[in-house]
Amino acid sequence: MALFYVEGLPIGWIAIMLALLASMGGFIFGYDTGQISDILLMDDFVLRFAQCGDPTNISTCQFSVVREGLIVALLSIGTLVGALLGAPTADRLGRRYAMTVECGVFMIGVIIQITTFHSWVQFAIGRLVSGLGVGSLSAAVPMYQAETAPPQIRGTLTATYQLFITFGILVAYCISIGAREIPGSGSWRTVVGIGLLWPIILGIGILFMPESPRWLAAHGRFDQAKRSIALARGISAEEADDHPLIHREIEGMRSAIDYESKVKAGWLECFNPERKQLYRTLFGMTLQMFQQLTGANYFFYYGATIFLSVGISDSFVTQIILGAVNFVCTFGGMYVMEKFGRRWPLIIGGMWQSAWLFVFAAAGTAKDPTTDQSIGKLMIVSACLFILGYAMTWAPGVWILIGETFPTRTRARQASLSTASNWLWNFLLAFFTPFIVKAIGYRYGFIFAACNLTGAVIVYFFLYESSDLSLESVDMMYCDPSCKPWTSRRWAPPGFRDRRDFIQQGRAAEAGKPLEEARLEHAEEKGAGKGPYAGASPKEAGEP
Repeated sequence: MALFYVEGLPIGWIAIMLALLASMGGFIFGYDTGQISDILLMDDFVLRFAQCGDPTNISTCQFSVVREGLIVALLSIGTLVGALLGAPTADRLGRRYAMTVECGVFMIGVIIQITTFHSWVQFAIGRLVSGLGVGSLSAAVPMYQAETAPPQIRGTLTATYQLFITFGILVAYCISIGAREIPGSGSWRTVVGIGLLWPIILGIGILFMPESPRWLAAHGRFDQAKRSIALARGISAEEADDHPLIHREIEGMRSAIDYESKVKAGWLECFNPERKQLYRTLFGMTLQMFQQLTGANYFFYYGATIFLSVGISDSFVTQIILGAVNFVCTFGGMYVMEKFGRRWPLIIGGMWQSAWLFVFAAAGTAKDPTTDQSIGKLMIVSACLFILGYAMTWAPGVWILIGETFPTRTRARQASLSTASNWLWNFLLAFFTPFIVKAIGYRYGFIFAACNLTGAVIVYFFLYESSDLSLESVDMMYCDPSCKPWTSRRWAPPGFRDRRDFIQQGRAAEAGKPLEEARLEHAEEKGAGKGPYAGASPKEAGEP
């Protein structure tokens, strides 16, 4: 039974549950990201793993930039490799079983970390192994969500991955502030060890969710694909075979698969210029690169150290404030990406983020924040406003696009290459940030400000608007030579006036009603102040 309706079409509770459960992969990612900045400041961790003049006196201990960079950044090397392994794993085992295996790999890495006594190398290797699991999940989860979610709410459901990343970061901060009072190694071992709980929830829970209908269809299992779509739509098994909505989606998949079966789908196909495959692969990798170059992880990885340097007495508390802003604003991001599409939120977000990073860097460069309290406060406010913009635009938007930009036959591989780009730049920033900050201080923010502006320009000239379209229609749009990125918001398949007309006719077909009857219903809803076109003119509503 449908939980609710969007644009008159049913949405089942399973669609919500599978998105939330799969997003535990994002929570694992976020928790692992958030914990390390606070662990680096815990007394026992510093005494065990830093370079100390007197092993009993913490004031004589300090991490070298190389050691600190490797402890933080080796996770990203693991995730880079894991992201590339995620494609063949997800294609061979299916999206669900792949996630279960990847959760097991992550748990092995956690065990290696918590069994460390005095070897920082072992701890770093544990983060490397955990990274293999995190990287594979970061490729599999958005792909599974995009392939399974109903198109009407695909943006919102895929954005839950980013929401759970921010939630994981916030939870890591909160657990760290409590665990720091535990004597001895219990402080950091507790924070790391609790990380075993999250993959258990995902690895077992995902097995009770339906498999991706597109993966099932690609393997010729159309009956199971119908049942998977029916579950997501809240349609009973008895109705599934004859329901027009399911029939329409299955036929779209069948047509796409029939075409794709004639084309080789190896790794080289990702770099084929035909059908804009090379374009989409490179653009996906570029988007993920610029998501890192926004500078967000500068605050998440080294935030505690940054705020300590601007004179904040308890940087753990400031980290929680920053994490809370990130988490809460991601709810706004889910609304923004569904309401306003993909292009303009990323463009405006890039400009907003650039402005506040410029303020952050200028303030820290103009005066010493450790001696001027007002400058320190301005820097924290500007960091929070930067995170506000990031959480509402680039953070969820890029993961949504990675899930919906590529065709079925190469989606797993292209998603893996794009995600690998994210982790490569994640590693470069995590490792080299201590060196760069030591050399240029807060002027580092000017570099990130320039990168945000560049990202906004690239989005304007190269990103196609994919909101409201099925994944098969997105593929058609990219292959239409008459469609340009800046005109893509109005694009619709041949035979339709514009996108609204396409959506309206699709709604009529899925509801099993004649188009004119559906249009009359739209007109009645509009007159009553209801529906998606309430208050719109007949032309705006796509009516003749």
